[in-house]
Amino acid sequence: MKQYKVGIVGATGMVGQRFSLLLENHPWFDVVALAASGRNRGKAYAEACEGRWKMADPMPEKYKDMVMFDATADAEQIASMVDFIFCAVDMKKDEIRALEERYAQLECPVCSNNSAHRMTPDVPMIIPEINADHAQIIPEQRKRLGTKRGFIAVKSNCSIQSYVPALTALMDFEPTEVAVCTYQAISGAGKTFESWPEMLDNVIPYIGGEEEKSEKEPMKVWGKIVGDHIESAVSPVITAQCLRVPVADGHMAAAFVKFKTKPSKDEMIRRWQNFSGRAQELKLPSAPEHFLAYFEEDNRPQTKLDRNLEGGMGVSIGRLREDSIYDYKFVSLSHNTLRGAAGGAVLMAELLCAEGYMDR
Repeated sequence: MKQYKVGIVGATGMVGQRFSLLLENHPWFDVVALAASGRNRGKAYAEACEGRWKMADPMPEKYKDMVMFDATADAEQIASMVDFIFCAVDMKKDEIRALEERYAQLECPVCSNNSAHRMTPDVPMIIPEINADHAQIIPEQRKRLGTKRGFIAVKSNCSIQSYVPALTALMDFEPTEVAVCTYQAISGAGKTFESWPEMLDNVIPYIGGEEEKSEKEPMKVWGKIVGDHIESAVSPVITAQCLRVPVADGHMAAAFVKFKTKPSKDEMIRRWQNFSGRAQELKLPSAPEHFLAYFEEDNRPQTKLDRNLEGGMGVSIGRLREDSIYDYKFVSLSHNTLRGAAGGAVLMAELLCAEGYMDR
């Protein structure tokens, strides 16, 4: 595989830091540019992150002395240095939309962790095992942007990564109604227990904007390309509640589902255990060998035990049982900053490289 020069835009935040760890020894991607806000321009990465490093693993030595760029003011220079960027900036949504479109129009593809463009009709929101074919909308997006090579692709919200893959494996049975409650780690807010002590011994029953994303984003993932846009699916109907809970990493979901054609429990488990997608077919470097894993034990999956399944890129499922109102209920778990954030974006970038979109 060709080697690609990449940039991390938003490198000082929690997701940006996770990108730096994931890309340190990546076989295809070489980080040549780190960028953040203007106040860090000209600083070494180690200086810019001093007192702000939130990862359990130390900062990679190879990046410590790398001089930071201004994500906005230096966009043209960054775009000239890289084949594409990973974007994880902390800005207002309209500012993010403008910044990402600017990079794309500088003929620099953008693999975004941000939510700003997730519902833009011609921007693919890709989970590589589920809707890799949505990348086929990129030529239509390029027409709108007036670019030859530049485009934007986004990964979905971290909260949907735990239950959407589990439901996708069962789509043949036509799920019609889904109720889900997510229990989300504090790293999803870019926090640690040191920086957010009020989360100790506490649950907060509100995460701004999360429930709307949890209900709407799966429909786009399950949608189809129609002409120059992605048309969202209309079924199943999803209702969600999202709670912040006192765990460092890992988003858990308790899901209830009703089907048009009710499958057997054994068939559901078999579907989960055998489910794979384009990422596994292409043997992408970050792809888990087994995307979904089912636990028979009543007390699994557990956040602390199972969030790092398959290097944090797998999804754990358990407690499947029949329900008195819905057909079935189950619990599922994914790592929110790996599968749900930086890791999912790296896997998406690998897919886009393998399918040739970074070279056209």
